[in-house]
Amino acid sequence: MTAPRQVLPGTTHLVTRRCAQRQFLLRPGKTINEVFLYLLAVAAERFGIDVHAFCVLSNHFHLVVTDRHARLPAFHQFLDALLARALNALLGRWEAFWAPNSYSAVTLVSPSDILDKAAYVLANPTAAGLVRSGRLWPGLWSAPERVGGEAFEISRPKHFFDAKGLLPERARLKLTPPPGFTAEEFRERLAASLADREASAVKEHGGRFLGAVRVTAQKPTDRPRPGEPRRTLNPRVASRDKWKRIEALGRLVEFLRRYRAALAERCAGNADAVFPAGTYLLRVAHGVPCEGFG
Repeated sequence: MTAPRQVLPGTTHLVTRRCAQRQFLLRPGKTINEVFLYLLAVAAERFGIDVHAFCVLSNHFHLVVTDRHARLPAFHQFLDALLARALNALLGRWEAFWAPNSYSAVTLVSPSDILDKAAYVLANPTAAGLVRSGRLWPGLWSAPERVGGEAFEISRPKHFFDAKGLLPERARLKLTPPPGFTAEEFRERLAASLADREASAVKEHGGRFLGAVRVTAQKPTDRPRPGEPRRTLNPRVASRDKWKRIEALGRLVEFLRRYRAALAERCAGNADAVFPAGTYLLRVAHGVPCEGFG
């Protein structure tokens, strides 16, 4: 049984979701890029999610986001479900679009951890040996200078979406600086960290990259060559500071202990058992009493 997520307002996460069977179902293309950006903008606005950085690779995507109102699961349910339906329709598929495990949401403990993971996200196309710089990636990629700057404006794609439906005709996505940074500071430090990561990746790959043309020529049913890491750990928190990481893990363990104790009480017949702050599904779906919610 999967341990419950602790969903707290104001928390910043590195979010990742992978395609089924590692297939290139998100391979860059005009329509796929438009659909993803439109739905990301709509979902962020609807659920109060601040987006700081994003990168959509051919078989997975990364977001760095702050969940203002503890609604990250609802945000992802909306985004992932509509992406799957719209892109399956585009590709003529009926099968599951996403890998069977749920999305990964890693809590970023400190401002320095947020900066580190944002740079990691933007360096992904280079680290994977696809293009020499993220700016050359033909898919969706958020340039550091967009943070606090010009918003993305996108019309509702003609593909899949009903012109008379409930989704807006236009959507707007403005990248914001994460907690602990001004926009200028985050832009500058992110650009510097990204440059360092890309330079290391260029050296590692010997300057040889697949290139944007060959990326876009791949088939959606293609997959990476054998050797890609699989069945790796699925962390809940990330911090380069050992003690901050231990402290964050301790808080998570305490949440799980108290959650299970409250659940045992409720199963024993105590409908007034109070669940710890961060309880999500039981609070939203069943209205259980929860700390921090009247």
